Amino acid sequence: MARIRVGFTSTTRHMLGVLPTPKFTDMEKTQLATDRETGEPLYTVTVFVMEDGAAEAIKVTVPKSGLPNGLNVGAFVRPLDLFATPWARVFNGQLQDGIAYRASGLEVLAMPAPQVADEPSEIAA
Repeated sequence: MARIRVGFTSTTRHMLGVLPTPKFTDMEKTQLATDRETGEPLYTVTVFVMEDGAAEAIKVTVPKSGLPNGLNVGAFVRPLDLFATPWARVFNGQLQDGIAYRASGLEVLAMPAPQVADEPSEIAA
């Protein structure tokens, strides 16, 4: 399969949309996916790619060792060594196709500002 290195402009931003979740090889979620070369567990993260006034969500597969501690939704990240692999298959007579994204890791660039709950308003007696 052809792997295509993904590049971005200097103004492209990436924001973590969903925390990492384990990747499975089966629909019943009984078999964890692992890297073919290292045997390391794989995770899926959703990243919003923001560029030229538009945003798109992509799911990226990342090995466990490439996930930094303290990841939070809304954190600005940089996917490291990001590759795209086009795929297609016929399932139940229907053609399915898409792009699988894979990165060696995520680098945290900035964390979102903590959200502070509003102070409870005082009720006049």
